[in-house]
Amino acid sequence: MSTNKQDEKIKLVKDLLKSLKEVGDVAELKKKFKDVIASVSPSEIVAIEQQLVREGVAITDILKLCDLHVELFKEYLQPRVLEGVPEGHPLDLLMRENIYILKVSESLSLYASTLKMVEDVEQMRKYLDGLVGMLRELRNVRLHYRKIQMLIFPYLERRGITTVPRVLWGREDRALTMLRQTLELVERLGSSESLDVGRVGEVATKAVELAKEFSELVFRENKILFPVTWALFSEGEWVAISEIADEIGWLVDVGERRWRPNAKPVLPYELEVRISDSDIGKLPPEFRTTALAGGLEPDTYKIASEGDLNLGTGFLSPEEVKAVFRSLPLEITYANLDDRVKFFSESSIFKGFVRTKTIIGRKVEYCHPPRLEAFVMQNVKSVKNGEAPYKEYWTRIGGKIVRVLIAPVKGEDGKLLGVLEVVEDMTEIINKAEEIKKKIVVL
Repeated sequence: MSTNKQDEKIKLVKDLLKSLKEVGDVAELKKKFKDVIASVSPSEIVAIEQQLVREGVAITDILKLCDLHVELFKEYLQPRVLEGVPEGHPLDLLMRENIYILKVSESLSLYASTLKMVEDVEQMRKYLDGLVGMLRELRNVRLHYRKIQMLIFPYLERRGITTVPRVLWGREDRALTMLRQTLELVERLGSSESLDVGRVGEVATKAVELAKEFSELVFRENKILFPVTWALFSEGEWVAISEIADEIGWLVDVGERRWRPNAKPVLPYELEVRISDSDIGKLPPEFRTTALAGGLEPDTYKIASEGDLNLGTGFLSPEEVKAVFRSLPLEITYANLDDRVKFFSESSIFKGFVRTKTIIGRKVEYCHPPRLEAFVMQNVKSVKNGEAPYKEYWTRIGGKIVRVLIAPVKGEDGKLLGVLEVVEDMTEIINKAEEIKKKIVVL
């Protein structure tokens, strides 16, 4: 960009910032300045922002420009093939989350770029604080990618589309790892009494790279992933995605939804689908090249067998249920509303209190010495009456230190069914706490 053109665009952006202060209505300014901002490329925006900082424009004012810039690019971010997505539809909310991610990324880039220019130590600390704030806010995006990874990818994989989910998940994981590492670096740098000026530029560069990484993820999702899901997924699939996504949570205000589906939720394992030629024609060219290069082989595996128990979160045969309980590193005892022992588990890893099949049907209080009867029943009644979400106490079994939890057991309707006692060996955690900390792997 020539100097004259850059000066002209800087003047236009200054006028825009002045209008932002006076009007404050992004929608109104969007109409007025659409042609101005649309003529400024993302790389030019960064250069102009840096020049404005040099000229003393407050960074808080420039952050408003980031908001407007993103607002103006909404049309570009949303592909034409996604027109008609109902308000409140999971895809609508995911795209709105991407707008949020893009805004925070642009703000992060602005703080980082500014930090690279300043020389005054006090100013550096000021922008470091801003950088930390943006990085901490960006940590919220993990919620977005969890929905993509756990709710969107399984439906693609069921159709035999595996390459794109693996590549995207790798990129997402890399960005989140970069985010964690960059935040740790910036927090350490900012908290030191003597600021290491030499490292300021290093962390600022990392922050700029991080912002770019998240911006690229936004474009990959909006331009490739989301058009694919819109073309392939049925309403029943979206209903299932919506229900689970609501449980996970959203980064944006859901508000009152206009999307009112009538379809029954369909989970990935219930699908038996093949992508038709007409469906393939609806997919973005970039996606067809990557995903369909080796052909598609849908996943037809049947997860549920005859005789399996439908446990709500999956299927297990009675034999598998027994084996799963034996494999747990803890033991449980379940008593019904009549305070009668109905079930207990035996762990092959940890042996807790002595229990035998003769306690089945026995009153809970009679399973303990008389001196402990009142203590046990007080805890049981406390959780049954809703006075506490659970009760906890610690004791010893031989040389082992164990934690005992007493918790209410409720049905899907919230109705109390009984009480559970969980006994877990905590000896190593208590006696070797420092060694355990050294084993921690940040995933």
